[in-house]
Parts: sequence; structure tokens; C-alpha cells
Amino acid sequence: MSEQITEETLFEFPCRFPIKAMGKNSGDLELVVVDIVNRHAPDTQNHEVNAKTSKDGNYLSVTVTIEASSKKQLDAIYQDLVDHPHVLMAL
Repeated sequence: MSEQITEETLFEFPCRFPIKAMGKNSGDLELVVVDIVNRHAPDTQNHEVNAKTSKDGNYLSVTVTIEASSKKQLDAIYQDLVDHPHVLMAL
């Protein structure tokens, strides 16, 4: 694979990139986030998913690290995440 650097981003693609989404600890947030990310990065492995609950257990943050191939791919993932009603924030 060749490296791609664009003026839109300082990242060199492909690169490892953590995607974090947060929402209420509803029990299915982790599945929702993983499903969305897998639609855009189907080669993501399960061991690349990390979930943490907030101090009081009300919220959950899910981080999925992918091998990102482009800014367009990352933009699509973030758009799908923020469009989902269970996701309150994506970083």
C-alpha cells in the first residue's frame, strides 16, 4: 500500500486510528458502535475494542482502533456515529 498525505489532514494513510463514541450505558451501545465502525472498516478485530463505564456507571465510552485508509472513511464513520440516537458524542 502506498502512503497518502492530503492537504485536508496531517495524517498519513493508512494509519492506526482510535475512534471513541460515548453514550448512555444502555447495554447495546458497544454493539452499535462496533457495528457502525465495521461497516466502514470490516477488517477491524474484536481485540481492538475497549469499553469503559463512567464513575457512576451512567455512561459508556467505546473506543475502536482501526487501520484507517482515508479521511473520507473516517468522516463517514463519524457521521454515522453522530447520526445514531444512542451516541451522544464521537471523538
